[in-house]
Amino acid sequence: MDLGIDTTLTLLAAGLIFLGALGLGVWKYRQMATAANHLAHPYVDIAHRAALMYAFATLLIAVFVELSAWPTAVNLTAAAVPVFFFVAAIGSYVLHGARRDTDNQFAHAGMPLHAAMVALIVGEMGGFAVLLAGFVAGQL
Repeated sequence: MDLGIDTTLTLLAAGLIFLGALGLGVWKYRQMATAANHLAHPYVDIAHRAALMYAFATLLIAVFVELSAWPTAVNLTAAAVPVFFFVAAIGSYVLHGARRDTDNQFAHAGMPLHAAMVALIVGEMGGFAVLLAGFVAGQL
């Protein structure tokens, strides 16, 4: 099969996120095995689950990249934006899990967090909407 570079890079991102999720699972297991209550820190648990889900979401994005009618640069950019936010979200969960500084990052959320969430929403939904439109244009 001859995949475009946009699809190949998106699949690579999915694989790397999945590999990271498996590593986070080891961290989660270690915390569960050593904690008195046998629970991992909430953000270690969240990071692990989010990484698993984002890996498969990135895989889904790769399918839409491959089937989109848009040029390679448009597809790659449209895919890169949500993948960036997926990785950034996982990174923030890892940071909270490593610091053990909160069990709810929104408990004392300020304007920077709310602005980041708006950017995440626009980026993830906008990037995928471009790919969905490219799929519709190319396949229907």
